[in-house]
Amino acid sequence: MTRKIIIDCDPGIDDATAICMALFDPRLEVLAITAAAGTVDADQATSNVIAVVQQLDPTKYPRIGKAGPPEDAPVVDDRHLNGNDGLGDCNFPETARQHLPASEKVIAELARKYPNEVTVVCLGPTTNIARICRRDPAILPLLDKIVIGGGSVSHSGNVTASAEFNMYFDPAAAHDVFESATTKSLVPLDITDAMSFGVDLLEKLPARYSRAGNLLHKLIPFAFRAAHQLLGRELIPLYDATTILSLIEPDLFTWKSMAGKVETRGELTRGVTVFDQRLRPEWPINMEVAVDVDAEEAHEMIIRGLRYAGQQT
Repeated sequence: MTRKIIIDCDPGIDDATAICMALFDPRLEVLAITAAAGTVDADQATSNVIAVVQQLDPTKYPRIGKAGPPEDAPVVDDRHLNGNDGLGDCNFPETARQHLPASEKVIAELARKYPNEVTVVCLGPTTNIARICRRDPAILPLLDKIVIGGGSVSHSGNVTASAEFNMYFDPAAAHDVFESATTKSLVPLDITDAMSFGVDLLEKLPARYSRAGNLLHKLIPFAFRAAHQLLGRELIPLYDATTILSLIEPDLFTWKSMAGKVETRGELTRGVTVFDQRLRPEWPINMEVAVDVDAEEAHEMIIRGLRYAGQQT
């Protein structure tokens, strides 16, 4: 039996890699891919979702949701590591997007259509889920669960000294989703940053003649070059592919029930995720958090998933 999911993302290179892995995994049925601003602005995020799906050309096309700009977005994005277009400066042909429904509307419609069956996997800022929290909270109990890639437990930040990018970009949204009455799983930076790949990953990608291989061989070399030139780093993490893996292979991860909140106002701590880990916690538990991973097996499973995508395209 396949698991129905919605991928909610702000497509940069990492998101595109995760989409490639998820679209062709026989255990998943990707009902929709909904765009959110983050790595790139809202319009570019929507264009990127369309471009990735068109490049992969799956047998069954998912619905696509249009991103809307968040109300309090910082003047920050992740283009320096992903290219001006968010997809390695591939500049895929522009596609009309004006008639697409809003991302939050797509999520709400599918939750009503498949009550208690849909998992939303948030690979970017949680803006779209937060809009549902505020405008139509009756939708939330209809979701099976929400899987969130982002935040950190004890890891340093990756956009500021203290905050992870997805939480920093829209902390008010993350706060509302953390506080919402939904079943939540968090895959934090502590885990995803440890899931890094060396340049030998390029040799393990699908063949270039496949659609998945053609796309990945355009995107991932750019990520390695950017990491080397801008960060002095020879490894790249695949944050979002790791988050997808946590859904389809949860036993590779160690999970802990925790109580988490998001700082929304701090001058130095905007977007920081804080967990009550006192001997006698006072906050109510509101999510399960990945605290460890079988990294060797997880690396192998991600590579296997990408290669399988190449065999289907």
